[in-house]
Amino acid sequence: MAEHFGDNLKLLCSHYRSIAEVCRKLAINRAQFNKYLNGQSRPTPYNLKRICDFFGVEEYELGQPPEQFARLIGARGTTPGKVSEGDPLLELLQPLRDNAGNLSRYCGYYFEYSNCMSVPGFILLSLVHLREERGTFLFERQERQERTRAGEAEDWVRCRYLGAAFALQDRLFLLDYESLTVNEMSQTILIPSFKSRITRLNGLKTGVSSADGRNPACTRVVWEFLGPEINRVNAYRQIMLYRPDDPRIDADIRQRLTVEPLKNGLFEIE
Repeated sequence: MAEHFGDNLKLLCSHYRSIAEVCRKLAINRAQFNKYLNGQSRPTPYNLKRICDFFGVEEYELGQPPEQFARLIGARGTTPGKVSEGDPLLELLQPLRDNAGNLSRYCGYYFEYSNCMSVPGFILLSLVHLREERGTFLFERQERQERTRAGEAEDWVRCRYLGAAFALQDRLFLLDYESLTVNEMSQTILIPSFKSRITRLNGLKTGVSSADGRNPACTRVVWEFLGPEINRVNAYRQIMLYRPDDPRIDADIRQRLTVEPLKNGLFEIE
């Protein structure tokens, strides 16, 4: 693999504007990446997997002779990292992918706290998983709300949102849709953390209430980082509606969700 790896990696990088762009998207040191290109060193298994996932190739393919590898890439019908020709939606979103920053440090699991859009006066706790897949940052948000009738619990309503995340000019933009019914979309804008350790992120979320009126709504949102790996069963049991005075919702979360708007109508979010 070492004999042809550098040449094949150069071919993959040629589909991007610069080596610096590739290094930025991969979050790999430029000097170290140059050693890969020049055949001076081989990536660690971890970095090799990231490179392969980013370009959409297999590890063994990078060891093929350059001529064979070039034919393989061409035969796939799409340029690595680029959109399929003729798809206007993917072409429209391509500049976002090209200019978005790296979100690797934010990958992992979060509890999302928000003022419930469909049940005013309650706090909705959701579970979010942000991950990187072939150079694109995707996320999944799980919600559960208990449906009641005549004051008694009837069953649980589950929502599963799938979306993409982009880091643009010191803001995190997340766009998703409800994948079980495909009848709504939402957008979340978060203020990134500039601290070495990520704990809680503040932001705003817009969407549509799931109540009968289907009213557009906007709420404050707080993301609480849980870690890169968690006990998902235990976390899923916690996602539901909570009353604001529930002792399981700490004072800091309540304060972040109830900040009053400033005179200009904007919110002061630290």
